[in-house]
Amino acid sequence: MKDFLIDLFEYHHLLNQKLADLFLENEDTINERCIFLFIHSQTAQQIWNERILENKSELKENYSLEKFKEIDKVNYSNSMKILKEYDLNKKISYKNSKGVEFTNSVQEILFHAANHFSHHRGQIISDLRASGIEPIITDYIYYKR
Repeated sequence: MKDFLIDLFEYHHLLNQKLADLFLENEDTINERCIFLFIHSQTAQQIWNERILENKSELKENYSLEKFKEIDKVNYSNSMKILKEYDLNKKISYKNSKGVEFTNSVQEILFHAANHFSHHRGQIISDLRASGIEPIITDYIYYKR
């Protein structure tokens, strides 16, 4: 499972980098929702990584398109660190944004983060098409080819 999660996060990282490039190329026509969804996805990954790593940093939910690639690289690096150094069965206790405490395994948390990316990337792709921007191909099978 660890190898699969590493592959999944590599896939997400590659697509996030390509999406950031596409956003920059179409800066004048990207809608606010696309930007929000990308930032939201990155912020969520940062939160999950920090819960596992027991780190706290300043969350920035409003940053420029130019920072998209940089933020994604930091998140990717932290996710890879987790995958290389942590037991996937290790239980992590954390509080959600409402202060309610939960416990999940590292594997569950990382799979959730990867699934969260897929969900919001689909929304982004739909919004890009609606804005007349040809989106990148995001299917996992294309990545594997």
